Amino acid sequence: MGLLKRNPFGHILLLKKWLIRIMGVLTHQRYKGFNKLEIEGSEILRSLPGENVLFVSNHQTYFADVVAMFHVFNASLSGRVDNIKNVGYLWNPKLNIYYVAAKETMGKSLLTKILAYAGSISIERTWRADGENVNRQVRMSDITNIGTALKDGWVITFPQGTTTPWKPIRKGTAHIIKKYKPHVVPVVIDGFRRSFDKKGLFVKKKGILQSMVIKPPLEIDYDGESVESIIEKLEYAIEQHPSFLKVIPKEELLAYEAAHEERRWRPGRN
Repeated sequence: MGLLKRNPFGHILLLKKWLIRIMGVLTHQRYKGFNKLEIEGSEILRSLPGENVLFVSNHQTYFADVVAMFHVFNASLSGRVDNIKNVGYLWNPKLNIYYVAAKETMGKSLLTKILAYAGSISIERTWRADGENVNRQVRMSDITNIGTALKDGWVITFPQGTTTPWKPIRKGTAHIIKKYKPHVVPVVIDGFRRSFDKKGLFVKKKGILQSMVIKPPLEIDYDGESVESIIEKLEYAIEQHPSFLKVIPKEELLAYEAAHEERRWRPGRN
């Protein structure tokens, strides 16, 4: 790798590699130490092409979710199956992993700017800004940047656009899928909301069992399916369709959350 070789967004790859290595070492214990990350389906990652892959996931914190995915993706590509043992897998990380994030979030501090350099595709949200509801037109440059990232590698997106569960999926994700025709891989996460603060920067509780389930790519008729059909397919895939709530009485849902709050990982378990 040339010392000044850059990706399509102008980021120096050598600098990005070292940022991922350093952040990986600093965050590893969050998922393999005082908290435990249970992984399922990571073998799917090794069967994917190196580019034009879109990961869609539910969202629980601003940063802890995507950092965990960087760990799991790189560990799997290094030959590990459903585990992130030995942080050495980050010595040669996949450098063309990107994630979609709100521009206002990524520019708030030096730390978020560093996280952005590691792989953020920063976009302007059309429905919310500075804590207020807004109604803005989609910036075509944002769509183009996501397309550029897909052409170069893998892109992680949280199509609900919020860490609040059960919110509807934004139509923009379906439009991107129809336009760029990526392999769409669903990811379902849990436990991060209980482990971390909302931003995902600070641990608020230890001993929590986190989970990440990677599902096979969705079968999508890019030209024949409607935007609404793709949205519904995504809602079911990331387990955020309203029907998941309708079958759970409120009392049982509260009990479920309370029970999971107290789940603990068993020492010595892979």
